Amino acid sequence: MAIRVCERVAEIEPAVWDALAQTGEAGLNPFLSHAFLRSLEDSGAVGQRAGWLPQHLVLEDETGRVLAAAPAYLKAHSQGEYVFDHGWADAFERAGGSYYPKLQLSVPFTPATGPRLLVGRGEGADARREILCEGIEGYVRQTGISSAHATFLEPSDLTAMEESGFLHRTDQQFHFVNRGYSSYDDFLATLASRKRKGLRKERQQALANGITVEWLTGRDLTEEAWDAFFSFYMDTGSRKWGRPYLNRAFFSLIGERMGEDILLVMARRNGRYIAGALNFAGSGRIYGRYWGCVEDHPFLHFELCYHQAVDYAIAHKLEVVEAGAQGEHKLARGYEPVITHSAHFISHPGLRRAIADYLARERRDVESTREILAEHTPFRKDGGPDCS
Repeated sequence: MAIRVCERVAEIEPAVWDALAQTGEAGLNPFLSHAFLRSLEDSGAVGQRAGWLPQHLVLEDETGRVLAAAPAYLKAHSQGEYVFDHGWADAFERAGGSYYPKLQLSVPFTPATGPRLLVGRGEGADARREILCEGIEGYVRQTGISSAHATFLEPSDLTAMEESGFLHRTDQQFHFVNRGYSSYDDFLATLASRKRKGLRKERQQALANGITVEWLTGRDLTEEAWDAFFSFYMDTGSRKWGRPYLNRAFFSLIGERMGEDILLVMARRNGRYIAGALNFAGSGRIYGRYWGCVEDHPFLHFELCYHQAVDYAIAHKLEVVEAGAQGEHKLARGYEPVITHSAHFISHPGLRRAIADYLARERRDVESTREILAEHTPFRKDGGPDCS
């Protein structure tokens, strides 16, 4: 067996890649699908110019059969990752080192947990994970780069990487957990009375002024709808990030290739779209990604990004809503604090020691914060329903 580097995911057959990406029982994570990753590459959203150079690591047997893979990118910056290591880079470079380039094992611009070591299911999966970890370390040492970083990891990948000497880092997100609710009102019944009334009022105010909401998926994802959403995305991205990561071609490609996995929540007023939120569904979850608007209305952001996603999850019996990175404001809307995980291979001994010490303290702080926030969820303290 040997590991080779693929500079395009198109070098791997889609069915082979997608089978390897289904490492658990929940099904294919949409962001690890061949269609999603290839759309990023084909549109030019990732590549040399974007600072995300594909370097996918592929494990093959003697006949060239693909046994495992890891989506990876050589990076000259730390943008679009959502696990921030700018301080590590600054410290290392002040000490005379070169932090960039580095290897990033992740889905570009996507803070969603999923497999990073694509080993499929069945016998030998753990052994293939171990070989991929060795391949990552080998890539770092052979190229002379500073480090490799795998972000938003599932437990099996984290365990394999820790056993291979990667450093463990934690962070926090807010997820909605669908506990078998039959309707949104069923969910509201689990909240304290004041919180329940507040959310009802918030949703009413969000849809005032003649605003209606549409769910677009599959064939409903027309180029007209993508044109409108892209204008929202560009406006919000330009104000929030400075330079939006994705281009217009990317949205057409994902609409064509994976439309059934997409939910575009669009708000309409006076005959035109004024706001929208993009979601992906798969592996028992719905993932909120981007939002934007051309008109400002109270609470419309919360309605499209959080409440509508909850409605969709309940209606389609999805287990979890992941609404992206950070955001303690999600807590009041029924989203609960969840720890996320990443693993980091640092080649320089001195930098590794400094980061290991920092991460030990950071993990304690993250867990302490999660425990505090968990005490402030809007749920009834007695755990029972209340239909008042």
